[in-house]
Amino acid sequence: MEYSKQLFTFKSIFDGMEDAVICHDLDFSITHWNPAAEILFGYSSIETDGASMNIIMDAGYFGEQHQMLNDILNGVKIDNFHSVRKTRAGKDIPVAITISPISDEDGNIVGASQIIRDISREIIAEQQQATLAAIIEGLDDAIISTTLDGIITSWNKGAQTIFGYAASEVTGRHMALLLPADRRHEEDMINSKVSQSNKTAHFQTVHIAKDGTLIPVSLTVSPVRNKKGDVIGTSKIARNITAQKLADEKRATLAAIVESSDDAIISKTLEGIIITWNKGAEHIFGYTESEAVGRHISILIPHNRLDEEDRIISSIRSGKKIDHYQTIRIRKDGKEIPIALTVSPILSSDGTVIGASKIARDITAAREAEIAMENNSQKLLLLNSIGKSISEQMDVNVILQKVTDATTKLTGAAFGAFFYNKLDENGESYMLFTLSGAPREAFEKLGMPRNTALFHPTFSGLGVVRVDDITKDPRYGKMAPHFGMPEGHLPVRSYLAVPVISASGAVTGGLFFGHPEQGVFLEEHEDVVVSIASQAAIALDNSKLFEEVSALSRKKDEFIALASHELKTPLTSMSGFLQILQKTMVTEGLGKKFLDKSIHQLEKLNRLVNDLFDISKVQAGKMQFFFEHFDLGELIQEVCDTFRQSMPTRTFACDLENELFIYGDKMRLEQVIINLINNAVKYAPDALQVDIRAIKNHAENVISITDYGIGISKADQQNIFSQFYRVRNRDQHVSGLGLGLFITKEIVERHNGRIWVESERGKGATFIFTIPHKN
Repeated sequence: MEYSKQLFTFKSIFDGMEDAVICHDLDFSITHWNPAAEILFGYSSIETDGASMNIIMDAGYFGEQHQMLNDILNGVKIDNFHSVRKTRAGKDIPVAITISPISDEDGNIVGASQIIRDISREIIAEQQQATLAAIIEGLDDAIISTTLDGIITSWNKGAQTIFGYAASEVTGRHMALLLPADRRHEEDMINSKVSQSNKTAHFQTVHIAKDGTLIPVSLTVSPVRNKKGDVIGTSKIARNITAQKLADEKRATLAAIVESSDDAIISKTLEGIIITWNKGAEHIFGYTESEAVGRHISILIPHNRLDEEDRIISSIRSGKKIDHYQTIRIRKDGKEIPIALTVSPILSSDGTVIGASKIARDITAAREAEIAMENNSQKLLLLNSIGKSISEQMDVNVILQKVTDATTKLTGAAFGAFFYNKLDENGESYMLFTLSGAPREAFEKLGMPRNTALFHPTFSGLGVVRVDDITKDPRYGKMAPHFGMPEGHLPVRSYLAVPVISASGAVTGGLFFGHPEQGVFLEEHEDVVVSIASQAAIALDNSKLFEEVSALSRKKDEFIALASHELKTPLTSMSGFLQILQKTMVTEGLGKKFLDKSIHQLEKLNRLVNDLFDISKVQAGKMQFFFEHFDLGELIQEVCDTFRQSMPTRTFACDLENELFIYGDKMRLEQVIINLINNAVKYAPDALQVDIRAIKNHAENVISITDYGIGISKADQQNIFSQFYRVRNRDQHVSGLGLGLFITKEIVERHNGRIWVESERGKGATFIFTIPHKN
């Protein structure tokens, strides 16, 4: 009976509560639903009696509900748990839930009661409060709240930025902290007005920052009221107006800068009428302010550039700035000057473009410096180019012409000439010459320069002659028959002559330059030509040596061709006679042994002569090739079979792909393969096997011959295909002239192939060559 009274009492309390109260059993079947729940969720108590708690939540919250029930069964208290529930109309509402267990008479938990409070307004208020706080914190202005007694209660980041104090340093302190002693009465006056509900707007005063700086501020002060409307404090917005205070000073400073600037600073209307003109403009363009103001800007613009002004004004009208535009303008005296122009739009207070401000800088000096730098750069490039070019050349005429052209250009001469002494095959002296800047006929009809007083220092190597006006030089005009320049001579006033001296000290020639104007050639030109002349002398010496070496090489090639040709006839006869003796007369005994050795040595001599004969053909470009289609694999196999028969103690392992078809000279390629296999045998005398491999890829056939001898060093690999090259400490026990690999390389390359060697000392060597599928 007592338990039933308690239930009735609880039910009366629940029904009178403003929060929704819902009771349910352990299966979440609703057993009680108070009037506040009806108002919150829209279901009547009749509709919810025995219904599932799931009717007021989305499926996503079912697991949450089970977890909360498990928690209270385990003695965990759930108080003010924030979640979301759903009304009958389908609206989601944020709620705070407190859950308590329901026990029977025996103390067993048989269900739970949930007190559910709608927190929508609280969340909106929190969001509004957070938004307001964010706005206040994000403002650059200082937002300060105080009591009516002037005690600071709030302080935003803007206040910290302006005054330097953190909120913790000022909260609870009096506003007098920020006020100069002579302005503290202003705080009482403002608080008095605010207490009477009067707002103070844009009150300009001065406050003190933490570091003692006086900061001009504009104050707007509003009353803060409680819920009853009573004024309980103030809200101050303080704006730092230091920039505004400095604006007038800046304007005055800018005006002074404009007047003192070396650049021309001009303002004009959009119609091009000049309205301001500084001292810099007067200096650059020659007009005084009174002469320029009111006139059109076109007084400064050349006629062929008037369209530039239209383009500039068009850009300014659209609000675009023009930076560092290089152009030409006219001074009052008519002289054209290069300038760099920067044009900016002038805006009205509402942002409308009403004119243009121009800054014009005279860049004459900069332009001259650029030209000088460009000229120097071109000179350096030309010097490097001519130095490299003549050092690579062996042709005398090419060297002379390149030097003449380069030095004429570098000195700025109207014309230049290079006279060079040379000996012909009979030892007779004659002179070559090259010209630049003038036709050859201009010199040919005048004859070669004579050893006159003017030319003597150059041709005798005494030094450089540089004269600003040759007609005034005491050495000029002393020699008959012309006594000066002959008729038809190119006009010369400026004169420069530099001797070209070889390493032996002999004068090999001279460089001569002329110009019809006076004073053209400077010391820097002299230095450049002297430098190039020294390089030219080295190149000419090298060319002379090259000609001498080439002549000796030609004679050597002629001797080899003649000697090999003359040797082949007696060698062929000797070989025939010895073979007849071998077959008919000497068949046994000591005579046969000597005869066999003689034939073997004759074969070696014949191979050497054949190599010399091939070399002579290579040098003369007369090595003949007869191309045909054939299977390279079959040729390699035939060569290997021949070696197996002649050297039965050796193993010649062939790994050959099928159908290695090529277009080539079968006899010459057989010569390549025999030479490489023969080398593999000769240079690996203790190895019993030679590997021959041939494969084909997408473009070429690759053939390799590998021996297992002592190998070849990296240094020797770079030269091993050179003519007459033999490897030290390797070829001493092997006869030969060092021609086999040179001839082999020539044959392979004439087939558009490649050849190289891969080797390490002590690990043998592999010679590899390629032959394209088609040539």
